[in-house]
Amino acid sequence: MIGSKVISGLTLAASVFAFSVSAFAADVPAPGVSPRVDAIKKAGVLRVGVLANTPWLVENTTGSGDAWQGPAWLLAQEYATQLGVTLQPIPVSHETKVPVLASNQVDLSITPLAETPERLKVVDFVLYSKTAVCVFGRKDNKKFAEATSVDAVNNADFTVAYFIGGAEENWVKERFPNAKLRGVTSSSAPAPIEEIMAKRADVAAINRVQWVLLNKKVPGLTALPQENNCQDSNEKAAPVGLAVDKGQDVFVEWLRAVEKDMQPKLTADEVRIVDTMK
Repeated sequence: MIGSKVISGLTLAASVFAFSVSAFAADVPAPGVSPRVDAIKKAGVLRVGVLANTPWLVENTTGSGDAWQGPAWLLAQEYATQLGVTLQPIPVSHETKVPVLASNQVDLSITPLAETPERLKVVDFVLYSKTAVCVFGRKDNKKFAEATSVDAVNNADFTVAYFIGGAEENWVKERFPNAKLRGVTSSSAPAPIEEIMAKRADVAAINRVQWVLLNKKVPGLTALPQENNCQDSNEKAAPVGLAVDKGQDVFVEWLRAVEKDMQPKLTADEVRIVDTMK
C-alpha cells in the first residue's frame, strides 16, 4: 500500500505542477513568438479601442482618477502591466469598434461586444461576461406579479409588447408564440415602458443592465427571472468580451489565460458597478 506521506507528497507535487502550468499559461509570449506582442513592446503602448457600455466599460467624467473603469478596463490594465507598457485608450464609434482592428489602429477593442457568428468571422474574442434579457411588468398586474418564471408568460392571457425592428423583436416572437404580441414604434426608451404603464401590455423585454436603471427610475415595476434582480438571467444570453483581429493565435491564447486568472476580480467589479446603478 502507498503510505499517507507518499500520497501527501504526490498531492503536493500535483498542486505545484498545476500551479506551474497555470502560471506558465499566463506568461507573456517570448520575443519572436507573437508579432503583436513584439510590436506592442517596441511601441511601449497597448492601444485599446474604447466606447462606453455599462457595466463593463464606464467613462469616468469626474476629472479625477482613471478616465475609464469597469471589468474591461481592469483587464486591459492587467495586460498593459504584464507587458510592461502604457495603456492608451483610443475612442471608437459603434461603426468603427470592429473595423479598427483590421486597420491596425488598435491592438484590442475593449468596448464590450456581444459574441455573434458574424463577428466571429472577422475577430477573435476574449470573453468575461454575458448580456441577457429580462421581462418586466407592473407590480399591480396580478397576472404578472404571480408569475414565477418567464415560461409563465407564454400563454394567451398575456400581451407582450416589443419595439418593431428592435433587438428583442425576434426573441419575443420565438419565446412567446402563445402570447398576444403587440409591436410598437421604437422610442428613446430602452423598452416599450409606455405600453406597460398604460396597461396596453402586460409584459415587455429589456436588457438585464437597462432593467436596473429602469427599475430605479420608474416605481411599481417587477421583473423575471427574479434571481438577483434579474442579473442572473439566461434569456437571450450572449457572451460578452473584448475583440482581437484574426490570425494572432499566440496573442489570443495569452490574453485568454490572463482573463481566466482575472475572472473573479472582473466579476466582482461588474457587480460593484451594477450595485451603484441601483
